[in-house]
Amino acid sequence: MAGDGVELLFGPMLIGVFLNTTLYGAMVVQTFVYFQTYKNDSWWIKMFVLYLLFCETLNTGFDIGMMYEPLIIRYATLRATTIAPIMLSADPLLTVLISSPVQAFIAWRVRVMSGSRLIPSIVCFFAFTAFVGGIATTVSVTIINEYARFHQFNGAVITWLASSAAGDIVITISLVLSLWRQRTGFAVTDDLINRLIRLTVQTGLITALSATADVTIFLIAKNTTLNYIWDFALSKLYSNSLLSTLNARGGWKATGPLQENVLFGHTSSSDSTTFQTDMFINPHTHTDTLSIELQPQRASNAVSSKGPRIRELGDEESGISIRKVVEQFDDIATSPKTHGFPSET
Repeated sequence: MAGDGVELLFGPMLIGVFLNTTLYGAMVVQTFVYFQTYKNDSWWIKMFVLYLLFCETLNTGFDIGMMYEPLIIRYATLRATTIAPIMLSADPLLTVLISSPVQAFIAWRVRVMSGSRLIPSIVCFFAFTAFVGGIATTVSVTIINEYARFHQFNGAVITWLASSAAGDIVITISLVLSLWRQRTGFAVTDDLINRLIRLTVQTGLITALSATADVTIFLIAKNTTLNYIWDFALSKLYSNSLLSTLNARGGWKATGPLQENVLFGHTSSSDSTTFQTDMFINPHTHTDTLSIELQPQRASNAVSSKGPRIRELGDEESGISIRKVVEQFDDIATSPKTHGFPSET
């Protein structure tokens, strides 16, 4: 890359690999927390988490090898600064092998939350388009491996990253609108919904913004590798976002001691005593006051429960939103049979 200097070639790539390995450590911790806390989840979700861990391990290994080739094996040679490392071609493929299934998984959750088939279909379309674009980018990098000719496959890169960003934006907007419509005016219900909305925005927008920044810098900062700062960390953001959502379920339904979740939000401590909340809503009163009774319960039982237990005293509609909101999010692990997935045998 004549005139740009080695720092604009290997500097961004090295920073991207640093971010990748750092987020890989966060994902390993989140995976450990998940398997320690949610032992009763369905087998297919556990397999999905293991699949993500396997792909992310490969991704991190390839990224480290990708930097080892030019900086060590081909140090101070012309090939190091003109020909892309062999393992660079694996990055787009592994990224879409992670991001597309994650988006499809969340599309199903949108289907459960909203009852709409249109929005999940749009998300799955973008996920599939991104998958095709990622494969095309891998093939292109393998064939056209000179840095100076990378602009020849701009279309594949744009298809991959723009589709990923569009899918994330649709997911975030649809989930936020679906949750917002379930606000009831009760302080307890609305507080729970607000927490879910914040988590949705945090985990959805961060991947959308990263994918957008990746493709934007790729098109604007030509003859540099600045976009790799975001590109190499992209798959880890998807995995950590999904795992943070799974691990945060305890925080939605427990009122006991909370601890910081990795990267985002809170999760319940599995070693402490939590409380199960019984909400008594009397339809005969004319106020929004809820009487709350706390009953000590071990955390292991709280984790496998369906969230705050509500007893209605006469009006079947009273307070149903609290239970509905929690169970819809919790159904991804506790009621797979009702949504077309196999249950654990």
